[in-house]
Amino acid sequence: MVSGVTAGSEWWRRAAVYQVYVRSFADGNGDGVGDLAGVRARLPYLHDLGVDALWFNPWYPSPMADGGYDVVDYRAIDPAFGTLAEAEALITDARALGIRTIVDVVPNHVSDQHPWFRAALAAGPGAPERDWFWFRPGGGPDGNEAPNGWVSNFGGPAWTRTKNPDGTPGEWFLHLFAPEQPDLNWDHPAVRQEHEDILRFWFDRGVAGVRIDSAALLVKHPDLPEVDPDHAPGQHVHVDRDELHEIYRSWRRLADGYDEPRVLLGEIWLPDVRRMSLYLRPDELHSAFNLDFLTCPWEPARLRTSIRTTLQMHDDVGAPATWVLSNHDVTRLVTRYGREDTSFAFEAKRAGVPTDLALGRRRARAAALLALALPGSVYVYQGEELGLPEVEDIEPDRIQDPMHFRSGGVDPGRDGARVPLPWSDTATPYGFSPPDATAEPFLPQPDDWAGLTAEAQNEDPASSLTLYREALRIRRTDPDLHGRDLRWLDAPDPGVLAFARGARFACVVNLSDHPVELLAHAEVLLTSSPLEGERLVRDSAAWLRLRD
Repeated sequence: MVSGVTAGSEWWRRAAVYQVYVRSFADGNGDGVGDLAGVRARLPYLHDLGVDALWFNPWYPSPMADGGYDVVDYRAIDPAFGTLAEAEALITDARALGIRTIVDVVPNHVSDQHPWFRAALAAGPGAPERDWFWFRPGGGPDGNEAPNGWVSNFGGPAWTRTKNPDGTPGEWFLHLFAPEQPDLNWDHPAVRQEHEDILRFWFDRGVAGVRIDSAALLVKHPDLPEVDPDHAPGQHVHVDRDELHEIYRSWRRLADGYDEPRVLLGEIWLPDVRRMSLYLRPDELHSAFNLDFLTCPWEPARLRTSIRTTLQMHDDVGAPATWVLSNHDVTRLVTRYGREDTSFAFEAKRAGVPTDLALGRRRARAAALLALALPGSVYVYQGEELGLPEVEDIEPDRIQDPMHFRSGGVDPGRDGARVPLPWSDTATPYGFSPPDATAEPFLPQPDDWAGLTAEAQNEDPASSLTLYREALRIRRTDPDLHGRDLRWLDAPDPGVLAFARGARFACVVNLSDHPVELLAHAEVLLTSSPLEGERLVRDSAAWLRLRD
């Protein structure tokens, strides 16, 4: 039996997608870095977990200035991960198990080692090669001031000055992320053609879709003016510009041209959910990550509003909602939910904040049942199913994330969510690398993870892994969870979320500070914490079969 829940061209509407950060997933050759061989060896685990697709973070050749999001060549695999032939075999092997593959594309920028950028630097000011990027003269009498005051998403200025071929100070180039990630100029037809060719390259190899990194940032105002805080919708100088939509319409036409249409998934960080919904019109992207839900605090009113707004917004454009609790960029859920402030914002992420991990684990389990009960697709970040916490004591000399360095060491960065997974055994590397490996994992694993390994949790009926497996099984097999409906139920307490799906399925989540009575039901299908008689304890969830 294959694990896929949805056959046909619209499988993505209610798929369970597992995010694979290859470097941290499994090390097949013992060099301390995860690779495609490691993923292929763990495909049975992913099949048994019950996921429908794998989303791979960038696996392309990269200097790794930003964890692979600085790409040198989109038509190859980084040697640390394997070969193109291995990637093709992985796509085939996964599909044989009913698991599709989604790859990451990063259209906003490339690596500063990319052939295009190296050619632009070598050609010098005024050369046509520079039109692929955003090169500009500096301001001030000596050209030593940045062309404008734009700020990088990683902190600091969004401009870096070059040197001319003769060694003299040269023009500046734009990078909305790290200096090693120069932004492409999407007004240039060659840039647009190159990315459509990249999509075809992977679609022709059986990839089922692409996840589009920083999807709202590609197009810039051609004059590069300063940011106007009072800009009209769609007219920000470099975020969510109206011209973006024609790019994605072109991509959609390409994706729809395959016998099994390929899927376009957008990473769109926008505070205005209505603006985000414009990307999901029938001729643009298929879906986008629901970042409002991801950043929502553990509060009943906020969660209810987020769910209602999300469903309404997606219904308006006929797109499925997506539900995301964590990913490679945010503090792991167990840690975030164990803090006094359970919301998430990049600027608020700090190490050393008091954390109750037992509370965080209880809430994370309940949140999993909440997300998996909602209509639409759901994304599970690797290790989420194991209940892994954020690793917050990585030695400074082992940190690799540029967010840490660009903040002057204030922001701990995102490495704490990217620590290699624990698979087995009682000490590092916990089965991440082969038994005879001599290299340490590229990021250090905690000494207290023995009880969190997949092996330790495999046969434990109370484990996080067992909870995810059972929830995904019910989600896959229960017809009540296959539709798009959701109706809110009268809850026994203001701190309780309760809703029904289909004819008889109900989800109840207790976010209050005390136990509550369960709704009248015929059967308890699954709970995130043990019940107290017929009462649901605080910070827990239950799936029920309602009475006829």
